[in-house]
Amino acid sequence: MPSRRAFLGTTVAGVATVAVPRSVRAAARDRRVASRRPVIRPPRLEPGAGVGLINPCSVPLEANEIKAVRERVEALGLRLEEAPAIREVRESAEDRASDINAMFADDRVKALLPVRGGWGCARLLPHLDYKLITAHPKILMGYSDVAALLLGVNARTGLVTFHGPMGNSAWLPYTVEHLRRILFAGEAATLCATADGDPQAETPLRTITPGTARGRLVGGNLTVMASMVGSPYLGGSDDVILFLEEVREPISEVDRMLTTLEMAGILGRARGFVFGQCTSCPAPELDGDLTLDRVLDDHVRALGIPAWRGAPIGHVERQLTVPVGLPVEMDATRGTIRLLKPAVI
Repeated sequence: MPSRRAFLGTTVAGVATVAVPRSVRAAARDRRVASRRPVIRPPRLEPGAGVGLINPCSVPLEANEIKAVRERVEALGLRLEEAPAIREVRESAEDRASDINAMFADDRVKALLPVRGGWGCARLLPHLDYKLITAHPKILMGYSDVAALLLGVNARTGLVTFHGPMGNSAWLPYTVEHLRRILFAGEAATLCATADGDPQAETPLRTITPGTARGRLVGGNLTVMASMVGSPYLGGSDDVILFLEEVREPISEVDRMLTTLEMAGILGRARGFVFGQCTSCPAPELDGDLTLDRVLDDHVRALGIPAWRGAPIGHVERQLTVPVGLPVEMDATRGTIRLLKPAVI
């Protein structure tokens, strides 16, 4: 699978002594408003609830993918509802966004589940109906490139979204258990790092800076988040617990993208920091000794905020369901994220 960075252009910001365009002022205003939106929690899932299947990314579906997702959804005791045009090849961002708007408007649907990740989700954000979404709050879940939707919808509406499994995920018992606790039972659960000594653990807990912190939990894929810097779809609140994950990027690119977040003031505004998994992230050819721990120490330890890594968040088979935009308390020594209220009502 090619790096998502291959599909993202780079942006160079300059400083000029010219009048600020009205569109730039409007975007800045949108960011300020987004940071002040109240938390909206969607209704919890009940047995028999409808799940709207969407394909927001630019990757066409294989013939058997929908059938496989239907089996997984029905195994949860839920009912699958396909987005109106999910079986069509639709390259237009407007068309893909219209499927999402339709699912939020459909009273039969209680949650939206993407089939897969890929690229292109951020292109949908200008075409979503945020007034509709606010009036019909529902569970929206996914990860990878879908993090753009999770962040953008949360920033523009205050709706808690969920960084968790998608249709083509492994849906192992660990993943299903955590999803049921968060989305069905409505527990104010404590999310933990995988226990030390667990043979299935991808990365054990490592405390970067000990301590506890409270704030709204915000984050997702590092590449996606870095590509959204400067947009009105990334909230600008100062009470953030930031979580990140990455896949198939050299550690040097992780360093580069953390620098982007640092220069944009995002790292500096965080009250706490959690890094999940960096799956298949090799050292760069020019520096085979560069490690993720070294990069995180360079960027995060200097902030003096509680920080840890090793959460089961990201491109891994065993996944937590992580509420984006919900108030939490993190403990970097224990490797926990405690929800301060249920993520659903």
